[in-house]
Amino acid sequence: MEEEKKDINPEMQQEPEKTAEETEQPEEAKEAEASGAEEASEDDKASLKDKKKKKEKKDKRDERIAELEDKVKRQLAEFENFRNRSEKEKASMYEMGARSVIEKMLPVIDNFERGLAAIPEDEQDSALATGMQMIYKQLSGELEAIGVKPIEALGKEFDPNFHNAVMQTESNEYDSGVVAQELQKGYMYHDTVIRHSMVSVVQ
Repeated sequence: MEEEKKDINPEMQQEPEKTAEETEQPEEAKEAEASGAEEASEDDKASLKDKKKKKEKKDKRDERIAELEDKVKRQLAEFENFRNRSEKEKASMYEMGARSVIEKMLPVIDNFERGLAAIPEDEQDSALATGMQMIYKQLSGELEAIGVKPIEALGKEFDPNFHNAVMQTESNEYDSGVVAQELQKGYMYHDTVIRHSMVSVVQ
């Protein structure tokens, strides 16, 4: 009988009941996991906020850089326009000043030509005539060096852009509409007429 009891007792033995601490452990583990998940979620949110803030700062910085670049480009363009205007104004002032001086010099050239034309043939080799010719050549050469040149008129077809007809004449040498006589020499400064040639045109 004792042997049967021994065999029955192991089968009839129940598993030992779990203590309160053992039963509470899974709940604490769950709470710890949940707490860890919340902390991880908060860290992710904080990380996303930081990234968003950094992106916003970067976007604002890029916008500011773009504004400054645009401002610099505009200022450079304005400076370039100002420099071009200054160059044009300077050139225009120089042209005006040069024309003014040339216009005042032309009557001097005219008087030299009249004086040389009035010298008698027997005095062409005199010291006075030679000196006048030298001064006239020097003055003409200096004017030519700065771009002043006489307008061709005699024997040319009348052109109102270069010639100023003050009278008409008859001629067997030239055809109608051709300049037969140059009464006053005209001059150009580069491509601009400073003084039109005063001419007589064949009828």
